[in-house]
Amino acid sequence: MAENVKVIARNRKASHEYHLLDRYEAGLELMGSEIKSIRAGRISLQEAFVTEQQGELWVLNMHITEFKEAAREGHAPRRPRKLLLHRKEINTIIADMTRKGYTVVPTQLHLRHGLAKLEIAVARGKKQYDKREALRERDDKRRTERALREYR
Repeated sequence: MAENVKVIARNRKASHEYHLLDRYEAGLELMGSEIKSIRAGRISLQEAFVTEQQGELWVLNMHITEFKEAAREGHAPRRPRKLLLHRKEINTIIADMTRKGYTVVPTQLHLRHGLAKLEIAVARGKKQYDKREALRERDDKRRTERALREYR
């Protein structure tokens, strides 16, 4: 059975900059004009990050372009948005965030049955040599696939 999921935006930079460990799917507390902009695909996760405030998780710096048709009831493009998760998940994520070297980054935003969901991941920063190694592995894999294709 195929689920009704439409990926709107991905944070491809996150997998390059971090080792992604545990992943969670969180709902978002949005305004009406924000969901309309999301459905139109006008969103960026590049500089977004998750923080904890008073026992709740918030995503900051996620840019959702203003919806032009919502004249006076629009929204600020980079306003903080509350993440909706179960209390047990929030406590686990906050405990992971307090460990040294760990952070939480958004990896993708998608629509599931018409509702906006943000996939977040507990992540540990990569060192420069890890990034070079990942690029080298990707390049080697490309070369072998190309050689196999030409051999056939």
